[in-house]
Amino acid sequence: MIRRRLCINGRVQGVFYRAWFAEQAKALGLDGWVRNRADGSVEAVVQGPTEMVEAIVAKAREGSPASRVADVVVGDDPPPHETLQGFEKRPTV
Repeated sequence: MIRRRLCINGRVQGVFYRAWFAEQAKALGLDGWVRNRADGSVEAVVQGPTEMVEAIVAKAREGSPASRVADVVVGDDPPPHETLQGFEKRPTV
């Protein structure tokens, strides 16, 4: 079980990227959340088996059909952190 924080840059807001990402994460059985950021990026925290987290990172780089992903920065999400159960879309910060 691993946990990663992703910051996705490019044309990723206003193109249903967040909804698409949440759908992909749920299909992979991941826990976490995704939200838009005021700077135009999308941020996500994902937790699950290593191979499933690696799969969502690969999907994040490909992006939704209408998006254009320029960069995905992946980092650890160290403690202390919240308990994650299920996957949710969160409001913009």
